[in-house]
Amino acid sequence: MIGVFDSGFGGLTILRDLQKALPQYDFLYLGDNARAPYGSRSFETIYRYTLESVRELFRRGCPLVILACNTASARALRSIQQQVLPVEFPDRRVLGIIRPTAEEIGGFSKTGHVGVFATAGTVSSRSYVIEIEHFFPQLKVTQHACPMWVPLVENGECDTEGAQFFVKKDVEALLKEDPEIDAVLLACTHYPLLERQIRAALPSHVRLVFQGDIVAAKTVDYLKRHPEMEVRLSKGGKTEFLTSDTAKFFKKGAFLFGMQDISAESLTF
Repeated sequence: MIGVFDSGFGGLTILRDLQKALPQYDFLYLGDNARAPYGSRSFETIYRYTLESVRELFRRGCPLVILACNTASARALRSIQQQVLPVEFPDRRVLGIIRPTAEEIGGFSKTGHVGVFATAGTVSSRSYVIEIEHFFPQLKVTQHACPMWVPLVENGECDTEGAQFFVKKDVEALLKEDPEIDAVLLACTHYPLLERQIRAALPSHVRLVFQGDIVAAKTVDYLKRHPEMEVRLSKGGKTEFLTSDTAKFFKKGAFLFGMQDISAESLTF
């Protein structure tokens, strides 16, 4: 199975796009809900939690794991790829979601000015700014933290006047900082659930860019370029779920992300 990991529920938006792009493949999603959120934790703790989750997915037979979590991709991916895999799991692979997005974002802008909506932790890490600069050094990237967006999503408040107020406020703040922005990246896996509110607040000429679309397309391309990995993946079109919290808690939260009638296995690290 293809392992998909997130600290909580947001990675379900990435999973959904992966399922659309690769409907014949099997997926195993692990949400570390009991220890979420990761954003306020130390680098060492994020690395340890992420590695424990990756090891669990490997233990359950996943040869390929996608970190569908911006925080884990920013703080743990490189260390796992460079220090752990060559020594312990030379035949396994772990991919993130920041680099694939950075490789493509320049193609969405005509003005060369791109905005990034993200959590405060992602903004302070400057992960997207650094990665995008590698591929598009000429691109001007303006970040804006949206601290209220995740709580709105996780409390089922996406279609409320409160959501409209906070989204409009953040969109206006970003465009005030750089009026030439013509493409905006949603660099948090929760944010697609606020799509309607974001589109309503954005000028019509500003393009909205979703991580899930890019990550799914990049995964398809990766499997084409790595047939030795592709042949190891099962193709039954099924998806299973793991959570470090209770199955009941996971089912309730997953419902807000459009995942209905699912059951999860509860595990303890």
